Amino acid sequence: MPAFARELARPPLPRPLVELDVIDRDTGHALPEYRHRGQDWIAGTPGHRYAVRLTNNTGERVLVVLSVDGVNAVSGQTAAPSQAGYVLDPWESAEIAGWRKSLNDIAQFVFTDLPDSYAARTGRADNVGVVGIAVFRERRTVYAPPAPPSPPVAMGRQREAAKAGAPASADRAVAAEAMPQRIGTGHGQHEFSPVGQTEFIRASSAPQQLSQIRYDDTSALVAMGILPRPYRQYAQDTPRAFPGGFVADPPRH
Repeated sequence: MPAFARELARPPLPRPLVELDVIDRDTGHALPEYRHRGQDWIAGTPGHRYAVRLTNNTGERVLVVLSVDGVNAVSGQTAAPSQAGYVLDPWESAEIAGWRKSLNDIAQFVFTDLPDSYAARTGRADNVGVVGIAVFRERRTVYAPPAPPSPPVAMGRQREAAKAGAPASADRAVAAEAMPQRIGTGHGQHEFSPVGQTEFIRASSAPQQLSQIRYDDTSALVAMGILPRPYRQYAQDTPRAFPGGFVADPPRH
């Protein structure tokens, strides 16, 4: 089968419960993602503020625990899926623009030099350079009659099938070439950003979705081969085949 036919034959990837995007607030644009060795990368610009856009793709409420540089963006704890997060209504999209300081304000997310990042300044620099989410469905109160017991052999087969079908993308993910992280997320200026509180009972103790985006500055992504090297202009005193511009009229004598 030709390569293009195999591509067409592949089923589309399932849509995640929650889409994760990073928005550069100084340009207003979503930062493009680049796939590299099993991970998604974006290029951040030092000094620029950013927001994490969360989009609920389901018709039910979900809880999203947001981790920035390995730190919970709501509580400031070293991040874990069991912690506090944001509840999104069905089909809701929200932009989280900073570290939650209270129910009324945040400290802006800003790309900054690694030593100035919030995680580094609080002694937790090991996971700087990643934005991630853990997503939980809400428990539904629905009566279900007890299922009839299955034979032990059938249960064993079911366990094997579940094990074979379990996602292994996290185990297969290959880290990019090891190199020092250059930027992190700083604790920026305070901003009014009110939220409320609500009750949410998780349907399970384990999240239904774990997603993350790696980031660094453009020069770091170029050095790792994630982005192409920029086009280099020739010196002005060197002849160039494509000096630019249009065809001008010849001089009149």
